[in-house]
Amino acid sequence: MRLIFFLATCTLAAELPIPDDVVLSRNVPFASITHDKLGMDIVHPKAPGNHPGVVLIHGGGFSGGNRESYLPLAIRLAQNGYVAATVSYRLTPHYQFPLPLHDVKSAVRFLRANAGKYNLDSAHMGAIGVSAGATWAQFLAVSRNVPALEGKGPHLDQSSSVDCAVSFYGRSDLRRSYEGSRNAAEAVPPLVGGDRQNALDAHLRASPLNWINPDSAPILAIHGTRDQNVPYEQSLFLIERLKSVGVDAELETIAEGGHGFKGADEERAIARTLDFLNRKLKPATLETRRLMVTDHGPGAEILAVSWPSGRVLWRRPNHRGTEVSVLPNGHVLYIEDPKSLVTELDAKQKVVWQYKAPPGSNLVSAQRLADGNTLLVDDVAAKVFEVTPAGTIGWSVEKPEFKGQAMRRARRTAAGTTLVPVQIPGLILEIDSTGKVLRRLEFPKRMPAHALPLPDGGMMIGLAGPGEVRHVDAAGKTVKTFGGLNPAARMAWTSAFAPTPEGGLIVADYMGFRIVEFDAAGKIIHQVKNLPWAMTTLALLP
Repeated sequence: MRLIFFLATCTLAAELPIPDDVVLSRNVPFASITHDKLGMDIVHPKAPGNHPGVVLIHGGGFSGGNRESYLPLAIRLAQNGYVAATVSYRLTPHYQFPLPLHDVKSAVRFLRANAGKYNLDSAHMGAIGVSAGATWAQFLAVSRNVPALEGKGPHLDQSSSVDCAVSFYGRSDLRRSYEGSRNAAEAVPPLVGGDRQNALDAHLRASPLNWINPDSAPILAIHGTRDQNVPYEQSLFLIERLKSVGVDAELETIAEGGHGFKGADEERAIARTLDFLNRKLKPATLETRRLMVTDHGPGAEILAVSWPSGRVLWRRPNHRGTEVSVLPNGHVLYIEDPKSLVTELDAKQKVVWQYKAPPGSNLVSAQRLADGNTLLVDDVAAKVFEVTPAGTIGWSVEKPEFKGQAMRRARRTAAGTTLVPVQIPGLILEIDSTGKVLRRLEFPKRMPAHALPLPDGGMMIGLAGPGEVRHVDAAGKTVKTFGGLNPAARMAWTSAFAPTPEGGLIVADYMGFRIVEFDAAGKIIHQVKNLPWAMTTLALLP
């Protein structure tokens, strides 16, 4: 049985090379138990200052495993600015619930009590658990301020609460943990004092799912769909219950993944973990950008969002409009009502300009041009047109052959032509001022929604199936792709994107309900998943 996801790369603790930029303290005792002591291994950055803390809790079917297996991950966390502690806890069959939970809570309290010694920012603490350890990580998140689960260990003057937790394929509901599992009948009864028939109440008490409350901390669950030890549904139960009480919860599904990851799946899981911890434990240092996004779904609004924390700064209704853009002066231009209204807001969200479209319109695109006119698309009339600041139509081209074919976001090029995506046939059209088609790029069944013209005559195009942003040159040749067949990305439909000043790209995955940031090499550096928004456009705020 593969118990830990880091098994493929870990070495014996005695042989593990320690990088020069971290400090390792081994075998640090944190709690006494009968005839023994519990210990932890702590790795912290050499860099000055205080750093958020993360407790790492090993797996092993509640009866085995060891903390040393997680030193490679602890070192990686320390190199990313965390104080990481791999901890031991009491195991079955000699000890039952809630004693293992008491132990991991003691570990958190010990770290806070010794924050100065290990350069720990005690106000920001998280937990990572794998398999059996994930159950205890979940408990740390859902039992904040629950005295009944605190235990009698040392440092009771310190808090055992965590600000977030990452659960790698952990059991959340022991009562329902037997179905589909090849080892639950062996692992669970010793923990709770009997099987489900004879110890049902104990199963319920030892299930993190049943302790979830509005004060619970956010949890990221990472789980493979082919897990034969802990069925994937255990993470679904957890995430759904957290969301039902208003707690932030995220799910990373590893398609075809089993009980433990390796290769690209392992690296994807670790990268996802780091991104989640960064957003939850380092939000102030990470909020380096602001985005505008549209929610074309039931929320029907535009939102200003800090990135990459995902924190909402302000929002306004848009009646399920599909466009928002940011003007050079920091104003926001958006479709407030697809049937009738385009609105410009100033930096204080005050309306400074509006255009009211004729009855029967369906506005799907709005771009402010350099001359002050606004370029619009009416999908019902299959029309691309400009309106002046006074609201009069200054230029108009109709393409009746594309009625009902989903014309989308038009953009003016440096040469004065206009790029118009047509989703259903999978086309990007470049038209001149008379409406003549100068260039026609075909992407059958790829549903292009946005083509961003580049100064050199090339463009960037958002596609679906798989989700991809493709950079093509003036001749239509592919230069670079973001996403696509990249297994770490796995996007569904890149409906919106915005280049970053560093040469990267921030992408909205319309059907995947997430925002992903790529660096210039196409590597994911940040992402926020499980967002409640159906995002059709995205733009960077100054």
